[in-house]
Amino acid sequence: MHDPLLTPYGEEQCRNLQKNFPNLQSVDLIVASPMKRTLNTALIAFEPVLKEKGLKIIALPELQETSDLPCDTGSTPEELAKIFEGQPVDLSLVKPGWNSKRMKWAPTATAIQKRAQLARSWLMARPEKEIVVVSHGGFLHYFTEDWSGSERFSGTGWANTEFRDYNFSTWQPDEAHLTETGESKRRRLGKEKPLDHNEATQLQRTSTIERVQENEEYLEKQRQIELSKTKDVRDIQAKVLVDSQRSWGA
Repeated sequence: MHDPLLTPYGEEQCRNLQKNFPNLQSVDLIVASPMKRTLNTALIAFEPVLKEKGLKIIALPELQETSDLPCDTGSTPEELAKIFEGQPVDLSLVKPGWNSKRMKWAPTATAIQKRAQLARSWLMARPEKEIVVVSHGGFLHYFTEDWSGSERFSGTGWANTEFRDYNFSTWQPDEAHLTETGESKRRRLGKEKPLDHNEATQLQRTSTIERVQENEEYLEKQRQIELSKTKDVRDIQAKVLVDSQRSWGA
């Protein structure tokens, strides 16, 4: 299904997030992937602060999900404008082609890493201090550069409506790296031992290799489709030629 909405259960999860989210009133900025489900997640989960502070959700295309499956491919700016008309959603950064899944938006590890870094840099340059980011499980591993637990669910270690806390690191400020807070780690890991640097690097390398392999399979599939189209065109041209010869011979 292309760019699906939240299910009733998903909406219930968002209402529970609203109840459980700590320090809701301290939120200064809410940024979300322009996918329908993430925008609706932000609208439901952060409804009180949106109303009380008069905030708007900024839709940031760089936060979209990693794959080019229909469910992870966004809608056009025009369609989003119709769906969220009258809602506190700022779509000014959502331009035509953001959902093309090509070039900057391609489902490749290199492209995803680059837009994750761009998203972090954009956020770090903002004046607000308490920022909420609503994105997707697959992309959040690239965004946080934390690959621990990525085997827990289907391609991600993030549960639906899970929240974690991060600060910007002072290391390599041009890359806008994130560091998870100790409280956040304790909340989600409990007594589980987090990955050390070498383990995290190896997990990222493995995930990247898998992504490259997926991309190569995708490109081969597209090549076969193009070859098939070329063959069909040749067949049609041959048929037209035969038909033309018959007409002239009549």
